[in-house]
Amino acid sequence: MEYIEKPKKADCILCQKPKENNDEANLILFRGQSNFVILNAFPYNPGHLMVAPYRHIANLPDLADEEAREHFDLVKKSLELLEETLKPAGFNIGLNIGKVAGAGIEGHLHTHIVPRWQGDANFMPVLSDTRVISEALTATYRKLKASLTQ
Repeated sequence: MEYIEKPKKADCILCQKPKENNDEANLILFRGQSNFVILNAFPYNPGHLMVAPYRHIANLPDLADEEAREHFDLVKKSLELLEETLKPAGFNIGLNIGKVAGAGIEGHLHTHIVPRWQGDANFMPVLSDTRVISEALTATYRKLKASLTQ
């Protein structure tokens, strides 16, 4: 609800956050040449990551070949990091392109990586429109960041 109710800014957060050079506060886990990996501030599950290009582009075909290679290399590396660190039973990976497809940040392409565990879906969203996240974002960030540096 915090995300839904808060006033929307005109600035694109996927453009703004990397420019601020405050990676821990902005939950940026890794920076590549053309793309970066960031924890979703309003996750579906602990460890919900997004891979995004630095360039503000809306569609997959608009990625240059080098950007696309790095983008999907970072998706692969993110999966490895999450498997090693959080040990999920599975993943949902996807891109929401366009508002009707569910894109929350419509103009800036990004790939979601959502770790899944047996039983992680429960009655809370149905009864109270609430998701239960079992770990604070900062704790997840520090755990993943520590695994990156090992």
